[in-house]
Amino acid sequence: MSMSPPVGIDSLGVAFPSQYLELADLADARGVAPSKFVDGLGTRRMAVPGEDEDTVTLAARAAREALALAGSNGEDVGLLAVGTETAVDHSKPVASFVQGLLQLPRAMRVFETKHACYGGTAALQLALDWIRSGSARGKKALVICSDIARYGLRTAGEPTQGAGAVALLLSEAPRLVALDAGMSGIFSQDVNDFWRPLYSKDAQVDGHFSVKCYLEALEGAYRGYQGLAAPTAHARFSDRFAAIAYHVPYGKMAVKAHRHLRTLDWDPAPDASFERLVAPSLHFPAEIGNVYTGSLYLALTSLLASGGEGLEGQQVGLFSYGSGSCAEFFSGTVLGGATARVRSLRIPERLAARRRLTVPEYEAVMVSREEMDARPAGDGKGAPFHYLGVAAHRRTYAPAES
Repeated sequence: MSMSPPVGIDSLGVAFPSQYLELADLADARGVAPSKFVDGLGTRRMAVPGEDEDTVTLAARAAREALALAGSNGEDVGLLAVGTETAVDHSKPVASFVQGLLQLPRAMRVFETKHACYGGTAALQLALDWIRSGSARGKKALVICSDIARYGLRTAGEPTQGAGAVALLLSEAPRLVALDAGMSGIFSQDVNDFWRPLYSKDAQVDGHFSVKCYLEALEGAYRGYQGLAAPTAHARFSDRFAAIAYHVPYGKMAVKAHRHLRTLDWDPAPDASFERLVAPSLHFPAEIGNVYTGSLYLALTSLLASGGEGLEGQQVGLFSYGSGSCAEFFSGTVLGGATARVRSLRIPERLAARRRLTVPEYEAVMVSREEMDARPAGDGKGAPFHYLGVAAHRRTYAPAES
């Protein structure tokens, strides 16, 4: 392992809509057995963004929480990057909107990264290298993964929707996870497993092919990581990890991923280690659904909150996948006190406080959101960090003090 300083995740924040749809209710409305959605996908509920929520508002809320958890006012941040595949402008990055809403310093790099669900990891790795190189000069980096997964009403992908953001504050003195320097296995190839044309708000996906691409990328990235790692005394290479968090477009994908990874380790019972290594990472994804770039980091948050203090001081494996495609397998060590810090965010309680939508209410929200990009702005007042509409072709938002 590298002896570089333990750069990593100092704090994090999570944002999600205040309303959700039960997948069992959606299944009933679509004439499908509820078990096909709930058990078949490994997801119970999907978050449904309101008419005043978008990628920017989710990102701003998650970032504010990450800064608050770290006790930072943003003055110590020198880089702000947002990974997203549901941007709100072809030119202006989501990060610029967030910088303005949070009133962050002007002396910082601000940009957006895109590569399907891998975009957040691309930003994370760039930010880590920026800190490790010394270019940060003691500053922290704020990386936000923010997305709204949308496939449209009555489509095959409808039950795999969701919305949310995860913000990661990175520093030279992390308090959550120290990420291993130089320990990344990479795999990429040009494939058409998932895409969203410029003329469409709804994503297109070749489902079976995408699963094949995911697993092929996992194998390539995992083999690359193994080639960099020191020998292990464990019978199975992946048993060096106390837990593994995967990219989770839906929970059952993590089951397939882990089965494939353990098969690569010549495990004759590849499913036997799932409850021990993976299951704690799926609690929050099962309640929120697909959040694209944030899916891996929502799984990591769930792992830190649910895995218990026994994870502290232990190494965890992390797998990120983005269609198109690019994948990365990397690792880090959970630090002392991380569990308590993440639990202080009270995410389970916040999830429980959400409003349950009926299927007609959900459908009405989906139809209304079709017009939100052209909705005239109101009087400039609204809940903090909420979308107000368009004025002079410019998106407007309610600031924190509104």
